Amino acid sequence: MLNRLTRWLQAPPEAKASRAQGAIALYVAGRPVWTPRDYGALAREGFQKNAIVHRAVRLVSEAAASLPLVLMSEGRELPSHPLLMLLARPNAREGGQRFLESLYGHLMVSGNAYVEAVSLDGAPHELHALRPDRMRVVPDADGWPAAYEYTVGTQAVRFPIRDEVLAPILHLTLFHPADDHYGLSPMEAAATALDIHNAAGAWNKALLDNAARPSGALVVGGATLTDAQFDRLKSELETNYQGAGNAGRPLLLEGGLDWKPLSLSPKDMDFVEAKAAAAREIALAFGVPPLLLGLPGDSTHANYAEANRAFYRQTVIPLVKRTFEALAHWLAPAYRETLSLEPDLDAIEALADERESLWRRVSAAAFLSDDEKREAVGYGRVEEGKGRRR
Repeated sequence: MLNRLTRWLQAPPEAKASRAQGAIALYVAGRPVWTPRDYGALAREGFQKNAIVHRAVRLVSEAAASLPLVLMSEGRELPSHPLLMLLARPNAREGGQRFLESLYGHLMVSGNAYVEAVSLDGAPHELHALRPDRMRVVPDADGWPAAYEYTVGTQAVRFPIRDEVLAPILHLTLFHPADDHYGLSPMEAAATALDIHNAAGAWNKALLDNAARPSGALVVGGATLTDAQFDRLKSELETNYQGAGNAGRPLLLEGGLDWKPLSLSPKDMDFVEAKAAAAREIALAFGVPPLLLGLPGDSTHANYAEANRAFYRQTVIPLVKRTFEALAHWLAPAYRETLSLEPDLDAIEALADERESLWRRVSAAAFLSDDEKREAVGYGRVEEGKGRRR
């Protein structure tokens, strides 16, 4: 069809030789170009270039890393333990909070996080968060992980999975319904909204670079431009009328020239609303209330407090519980104890109203004994003399 149309346009002998007068515009619905679903592309297009993704990842990882933890053993709280010291200072380069921020950040961006344990005499002495894009799961003949391979440049280190007290690698994943070994990143689930949000931002930038005006065409009526005239006119347009510095400058046209806008206006495209809707989808995928990201909404104090409480209850606390359940299960055999790590809900400021309400209801329950009240709020019985218990 395009070939016939081209031949028809070129057939008439009286066709003008002008490059500008005989013009036809064909509008074809193009195919969308999506960001590749790999760690490098998602990190680059999402965390590094998109403010909503960047803030959502930072908000989740920093809130989860700053959550106070309690180490329990057989129902007793352990105020001091080598495991607590290890988590407070996992390696010489990082403190505990920075290490956990990296761990949670990898989970948010990749859906996977890897921790390497450096052991001495069977006891863990250092923990290191490894980049997910450099790690590969090596399955055996039955499909189960047999080793982990970490590659940097041309160098590769293999960590075989053996029956030993402390495995060298802990692999944390978010649920993926279609993959046996790797997790699904929230950013991957929001990749379509991420592309829309980035494309809307690029449209804004291009519009400003083009003097905040849509593109168009100069139509020459009744005359033919020579090559020199065409090049001069094109150069004058690019020099004098493009760029933010020329915004609003009137276009001076010589006789016979007419300006015809060709593209749709921003209002016709309605990309502002599309960008806001995409930002909300991104926040939804990460489990962050849009209000906490500064997106338009009911920004009252009461709504902010409720959003903050929901953020901790529905996103941060479940993530921390899953992560530290896996860490305790991985490291506890090296200490030959039954250990568990749990978040200290009493120390979370966002949940202070809930905890105060619980304490008030328990205190007012006359049918409960003092020991039963202590157990209801997370403390052991007085006669046990073992302090706090969960």
